[in-house]
Amino acid sequence: MPDQLVNPSKPATCSCCIALVIFILALASLGMAAAQSPGAAPSGTIDVHRLAERVDHHYNDLHTMQAEFTESYRGAGVVRTESGTLWLKRPGRMRWEYREPRQKLFLTDGKTAWFYVPGERQARRAPVKKLDDLRSPLAYLLGKTKLEKEFAGLSLAPNLKPLAAGNTVLRGVPKNMAERVSEVFLEVTPDGRIERIVAEQIDGSTTEFRFANQQENVSVSDQRFRFSPPPGVETIDATDLGQ
Repeated sequence: MPDQLVNPSKPATCSCCIALVIFILALASLGMAAAQSPGAAPSGTIDVHRLAERVDHHYNDLHTMQAEFTESYRGAGVVRTESGTLWLKRPGRMRWEYREPRQKLFLTDGKTAWFYVPGERQARRAPVKKLDDLRSPLAYLLGKTKLEKEFAGLSLAPNLKPLAAGNTVLRGVPKNMAERVSEVFLEVTPDGRIERIVAEQIDGSTTEFRFANQQENVSVSDQRFRFSPPPGVETIDATDLGQ
């Protein structure tokens, strides 16, 4: 997110989350959508398997996505909310430009991830394969992902109310982050978009992402996912790019 950006600060541990995987907006009632879909579950019921397939189909057909995001963190007595713009591009590229409350940048070209706060004298980088960051899995939304393979025990989460009428909240345990994240909740719209992701971490903290104003298959330059440290800025190799 190259305009000046902000990286999710991470009080004591942090930033966002597996969110894995995921994204945005609502349209109609799931009951209506299910009733109109061939082979859908009976009226009044929700077929988790078919809803997961709808999410897979939606994101696997995308090549790029742009959205406004809000990231909230609660844990260890800290409450923090940040916001900015997110860009995704197949394969595995993403850019998080944080604007509020301060500018930060987190991006990856699919192989290397960078985190930089404008004005600081150091920029951090890490191989994507070794990166332990809750934002990373989102890049794989624009790939051949399958929700039921990413999350163990995917099921309905009746105790977490959706933000929008007609949406459904799913819960599951992320298979690739089980040592850090205990449970993830995904708010899904009737057309298979992810509007909210809530990650409950092993240490008791919670990170929530909300996405709005999603634009799909828009033109996004490859240059947006490249980063070169400004003159005089030192590069530090790390495995954790949060702050």
